[in-house]
Amino acid sequence: MKKTVVITGASRGIGRAAAMLFARQGFDLALSCRNNTQLLETLRAEAQGMGSHCLIFTGDMGDPGTCREFFGRIRERFPRIELLINNAGRSLNGLFQDMSEDQWQQLLSSNLNSAVYCSQQAIRMMLPFQSGCILNVSSVWGNAGASCEAAYSATKGAINSLTKALAKELAPSHIRVNAAAFGLIDTDMNRFLTPDEQDALTQEIPSGRMGTPEEAALLLWQLYQAPKYLTGQIVTMDGGWI
Repeated sequence: MKKTVVITGASRGIGRAAAMLFARQGFDLALSCRNNTQLLETLRAEAQGMGSHCLIFTGDMGDPGTCREFFGRIRERFPRIELLINNAGRSLNGLFQDMSEDQWQQLLSSNLNSAVYCSQQAIRMMLPFQSGCILNVSSVWGNAGASCEAAYSATKGAINSLTKALAKELAPSHIRVNAAAFGLIDTDMNRFLTPDEQDALTQEIPSGRMGTPEEAALLLWQLYQAPKYLTGQIVTMDGGWI
C-alpha cells in the first residue's frame, strides 16, 4: 500500500517543493491551498506523471468547516494517511501598533488555526493505526522574534509550543510531531523585500544566501525519515543566521 502525505499551502514555495519530493519518493498526495486552483492542477498533473495519485482541494484550512470537508474527501480517497505537513501560512510586515484587527485574524487563521484544525483531523485518521507523523513549518522568528514581524513571530512561537505539547500527548500512540524552523527561504512570501533589503539580509547570513524551497523540502523529508524516537523537536535551518 502506498503511503499518503497531506500538505497544506501546496501550490507554491516550500509546499510545492515538498509535494514534488514526496511524489518522487512514491507517496500519494492530498494537497490544499487557499485559492490557487490552477497551480494545484498543474502540480497534480506533474505528480500523476510520476505515478502518484493526487487529490487537490482549494479552501481556507483556517476555517473548521472547510478543513472538515477537505479531510472528508481524503477519507473517501485514501484508506489512511502517513504524514501531515502543516505548511499553510502568510507573513505580515509592519509596526505592531499599525496592525488592524482583520490582519491579525487573517494571520492567526492562516498560520495557527489551520495547523490546529488539520492536526485534529489527521490525528483521528492516524490513531486507529497507532502510527503517523505531523510536521509543522515554523520560522526562526518563532524561536527568536523579529522586529516589525511581532504578530507573525507570535503565531510561529505558538506553532513551536503546539509541536512540543502535542508530541508529548501523541507519543504513547506512536505519532511523532516535529517542526522545521526555516530562516530566509527564496519563496513568494519574501517578495515584499526590495533587492537592497534582500542584499542586506543575506549579508547577515553566514552562508551568504537565501535557502531554496528544495532544501526546505529535503529537511522535511529527513525529519520524516528520522528515527522514531525523534519527536517534540524544533529543527532550525537558517544558514547559521540566528
